[in-house]
Amino acid sequence: MNLIAHVEIPVSDLERAMHFYTAVFSVAFGDVVTIHGSRMAYFPFEEGKDGASGALAQGDIYVPSRDGSVVYLSVEDIDDVLSRAVALGSVILFAKTPINDTGFVAEITDSEGNRIAIQSI
Repeated sequence: MNLIAHVEIPVSDLERAMHFYTAVFSVAFGDVVTIHGSRMAYFPFEEGKDGASGALAQGDIYVPSRDGSVVYLSVEDIDDVLSRAVALGSVILFAKTPINDTGFVAEITDSEGNRIAIQSI
């Protein structure tokens, strides 16, 4: 069993964040839902596949930050993702760096100021 079950990325403006993640990572969000007074937009998730479920979360308890936990998102082409992110105003916090013979990692800010890691393996 994988330990990480679900991740929520704090956002201040859910629509702005959805636009950013759609443009940079080519993901489509379903309907926005309200849970315990917070608005959530869930990332696509398929049962039985690797990875945890996740959502963008806007509410009083969700505060975007560069400090604390770092979420790693898997991508096919890290250079394309970095290019799209920078075009939308992201700052590269950690430049593309090899992690093995074929994989890379980098860190960027998202539209909300969160530190987000991207990796291609």
